[in-house]
Amino acid sequence: MSGLAMSAIAFAVMLGLIFLRMPIGAAMLLTGLAGTWIVTGTAVPVLAQWKSLTYDTFSSYSLSIVPLFLLMGQFAAKSGMSESLFRAAADWLGHRRGGVAMAAVGACAGFGAVCGSSLATAATMGQVALPEMRRLRYSDTLSTGALAAGGTLGILIPPSVILVIYAILTEQNIIKMFVAALIPGILAALGYMLTVAVYVRLNPEAAQAAPRVPYAQRLRTLIGIWPVVFIFALVIGGIYFGLFTPTEAAAIGAVATGCYALAVGRLSRRAFADCVLSAASSTAMIFFIVLGAQALNTFLALTQTPQAAADWVAASGFSPWLVLTMILVCYLVFGCVMDSLSMILLTIPVFFPIVMALDFGLPPEELAIWFGILALMVVEIGLITPPVGLNLFIIHSLAGDVPMSKTYRGVAPFVLSDVIRIVILAAFPVITLGLMRAMF
Repeated sequence: MSGLAMSAIAFAVMLGLIFLRMPIGAAMLLTGLAGTWIVTGTAVPVLAQWKSLTYDTFSSYSLSIVPLFLLMGQFAAKSGMSESLFRAAADWLGHRRGGVAMAAVGACAGFGAVCGSSLATAATMGQVALPEMRRLRYSDTLSTGALAAGGTLGILIPPSVILVIYAILTEQNIIKMFVAALIPGILAALGYMLTVAVYVRLNPEAAQAAPRVPYAQRLRTLIGIWPVVFIFALVIGGIYFGLFTPTEAAAIGAVATGCYALAVGRLSRRAFADCVLSAASSTAMIFFIVLGAQALNTFLALTQTPQAAADWVAASGFSPWLVLTMILVCYLVFGCVMDSLSMILLTIPVFFPIVMALDFGLPPEELAIWFGILALMVVEIGLITPPVGLNLFIIHSLAGDVPMSKTYRGVAPFVLSDVIRIVILAAFPVITLGLMRAMF
């Protein structure tokens, strides 16, 4: 049996285990270890791998950035930054029709700048913005759809845990990845706001305008978001200008956010313990998936699947743009049944060599970074597409009386906005790479 055939069977078995509700990390780990045993014909390599795999995976210094950014996000959620962001955005935009939904999207973008997690952004901002939109009689479809889509900005606006994982997997510079993600992340937020504006123009009954707020109050609430601006400038600015390494910046950001939460009286001993335990739990989940992916990648390397797939694509005569389109469509399909981290860990070892073997007229480093941003954008759509859109379930849990079907309809315009943005970023790589080229 060829390596490609064995890999195809292994993927089918793994997806079957996932559908049977086995944790994704466990399914990847079991498939990888069993596949390695079958390929080598003996358990000795599997036992040797099991002995060293965990240490080799988690002794990576770069991975320490993950729990630090997660802890920073937990402190930010406890500190009340989300309320300040939403109130400032609502005061400036709320008097427009659909303005509170736009404010929720803008607040999600701001919170994503100090969080790095889509699920945390959706959960935190949903608790803040959903009651206000209900008070103003926004339609359930618009309110839940805007919040679910806005939550995805948590992994698009740097710092992003998914970008860190991608950079580690592909051996790219984390700083350059963050720089390249900044403009696409801002475009995503603006695209969502434009989507809300178009939606309420086509459906005027979906949203009402809030009373106009005096400029004095707007300025006061704008000043109230200084902690977010300061921490973002400290972390991202420190990384961009070479003052800190990404790991050092994550540690400094976590300490600064924790100190602010303590200063405003939001970080009691119990709250601190909750933040640490929640960050530890999320880190354990992520690291277990990473461990499973490493085991699966060993199996794929033994079958030479990535290289065989790259050689097959090169020999097929397909244009690079057709291959890229097929890969992005695969991500859209995977997003219907998998979470973002699992998709990245599962597919990058196969798709990355294929893309790097294609000619898009870009140097290898720029090609790797450009593809990483495109993959992140498409993976982000999976968070709001049924049946396993995790952001949809989070918002549904916050708005339990809203049928899931309404939330599905609500995110459809935002998915269309995502697709349009991805097409633009794919057609014009300079949008993604321009700022990075200017800075490095």
